[in-house]
Amino acid sequence: MDELEIERRLSRVEDRAKSNTHRVKEMEQKQADMTKLVESVAAIAQKQTDMDADMQEIKADVKSITARPGRRWESIVEKVLLSVVAALVGWVLLRLGIGA
Repeated sequence: MDELEIERRLSRVEDRAKSNTHRVKEMEQKQADMTKLVESVAAIAQKQTDMDADMQEIKADVKSITARPGRRWESIVEKVLLSVVAALVGWVLLRLGIGA
């Protein structure tokens, strides 16, 4: 091998080294981007888990809220019936002459 051939080979090796350095930097950047993406997905998954827990809590609250009107209605009906019964008893007592 003469000096010219060695110089050409050395030049190709240096060019390849520059190209490889550039490719390695690109790969490092892509790896950093992938790491950020994985971290973002993990954060989204955690938020989804938290949202699921919140949703279950909201469902339980809605069920208890929707049950309230039924209980209120039952209470109103009970009071109306008691009033009617009290009025009837009072009327009967008045008719018998006991109440006055």
